[in-house]
Amino acid sequence: MPRRATKRGQDRTPLERDCDVVICGASFAGLAVARELSGSGADVLVIDRYEIGERQTSACGIPTAWLEQLNLHGALQQTFGELLIHTPYTTVNYRLPWTFSTFDYRTLCGLLAEQGSFTFETAKVDGRSGRTVHTDRGEIRATHVVDALGWRRLLGAGENIQPPDALLSRGLEVHPTGSGRDMEIWIDRSYVPAGYGWSFPAGEELRIGVGSFDPRFHVREPTERLATELRAERVRYQGNWIPHALRPATEDGVFFAGDSAGHCLPLTAEGIRTALYFGLALGRELREVLAGRRSSDDALERYGAFSASHATAYRWMLRCQRLVPRVAPRLLAGSLRAMQGRRFLDWAFNHYLEVAHPRFVATGPRPSGLAVTAS
Repeated sequence: MPRRATKRGQDRTPLERDCDVVICGASFAGLAVARELSGSGADVLVIDRYEIGERQTSACGIPTAWLEQLNLHGALQQTFGELLIHTPYTTVNYRLPWTFSTFDYRTLCGLLAEQGSFTFETAKVDGRSGRTVHTDRGEIRATHVVDALGWRRLLGAGENIQPPDALLSRGLEVHPTGSGRDMEIWIDRSYVPAGYGWSFPAGEELRIGVGSFDPRFHVREPTERLATELRAERVRYQGNWIPHALRPATEDGVFFAGDSAGHCLPLTAEGIRTALYFGLALGRELREVLAGRRSSDDALERYGAFSASHATAYRWMLRCQRLVPRVAPRLLAGSLRAMQGRRFLDWAFNHYLEVAHPRFVATGPRPSGLAVTAS
């Protein structure tokens, strides 16, 4: 794991340099891009405001096969083969056709970073001019620029739409010490008019939270209430805005991946595997460019089209996200019970997994496993 090579405050060293690829953002999407560039011979710089793995950004759950395919088993904390859904009128237990696992954020980021070969620097990104990225430590000039910074889409052209007007969900969770056997979801309007609550056990920790599809509704009080009802402490808060609509994955010569491209899935707000999935796809396009087999314009067009090709699945999930809160609670309970059949569950969850299937990992080059350096 790289350590900070610069001092803080007025003693912080300047950062002025050129590179082949600058990846802004060192979480799932950014590290996936860097992984695919391992062994390419390119000068790859990854920058983030925080150290790699320093700030957890979600409940950190993912289909287990993604951890297996990416050789990230060391981050796994707990695995589930069932999903428990609570409503005011029923509780259903869905047996999944594949398993879902919680993992340790810092460990996973560290393991993923070890599969790349890049230089890492801590710097706050302020914007860009063309392919020059402005940071609080200086200017970084790159042939290829990647924005994996999250929903703010800092390197996009023009002003970004801010909450509550943007297509964003609002989420908050607490991380008390504790344990559990079940991965649980609450669809209950007493917590939030549109959205859901959750409890994801992760070894010796519980991740309990509430997400609202409507950013106008605050989630602190319902999160604390859910934790209290589960007899858990209200400690170690973590919250974030969650995109729930695709945005263009390329713009003005810049590549976007993860939340900056709206890759988080509507309805479920699952964004980790999609960040990895699109990050891998972007890294492979850049690798072809760096090898001289494709032009930069071709890569922008191909990656943008690849992201856009998933629009139908995203639209259907967004429609479901908007429909569920409008269904009468008793009717919703009956519908959930009716969907417990083995054949339907296998069909539904396998289609859901296909949006970003773990087999995609095996279609690219194997990483060289070179170490990360910190200048």
